[in-house]
Amino acid sequence: MTAGISELQTERLILRRWRADDREPFVRMNQDPAVMEHYPALLSRAETEAAMDRIEDHFAQRGFGLWAAELRETGTFIGYVGLTVPRFEAPFTPCVEIGWRLAHEYWGRGLATEGARAAVRCAFQNLGLGEIVSFTVPANERSRRVMEKLGMTHDAADDFDHPLLAEEHPMRRHVLYRLKNAVSRT
Repeated sequence: MTAGISELQTERLILRRWRADDREPFVRMNQDPAVMEHYPALLSRAETEAAMDRIEDHFAQRGFGLWAAELRETGTFIGYVGLTVPRFEAPFTPCVEIGWRLAHEYWGRGLATEGARAAVRCAFQNLGLGEIVSFTVPANERSRRVMEKLGMTHDAADDFDHPLLAEEHPMRRHVLYRLKNAVSRT
């Protein structure tokens, strides 16, 4: 197991490793049509549990990953925010992606941006990455706004067809955002 970063904290969030009691709220979240609007499909219980296993494997292999997000004030699980290495090849891979998914009732409070800013600091200060990326379908304006608030930039020349989706899939086209580490490393 790689030693890694198991927890990040912000003013309102704790980003931490996953626990068994996160499974049920994560299953519910992945079956919510509002949350999954810009994903190819709702996830079944088995698909959600497989995703959690992949997240834990990613932490074990790389020392970072998609942290479970909980509210500091209540300890309530609200989704995830973090860093991951995509499981596919594209013109911009290998890379580290920053991503988030929050339960619908926590949208519009700046929590995704707050958690993502902590993940950006971790990526650049703790992991020493030179760049991170994020991507989504063009219609996902909420996530695109978070990317822009993080200072990420979009160049239409980088947009791509997601290789894990069939050619005829309506969500195959994705926009790519990038953020370079402003600190020069020698």
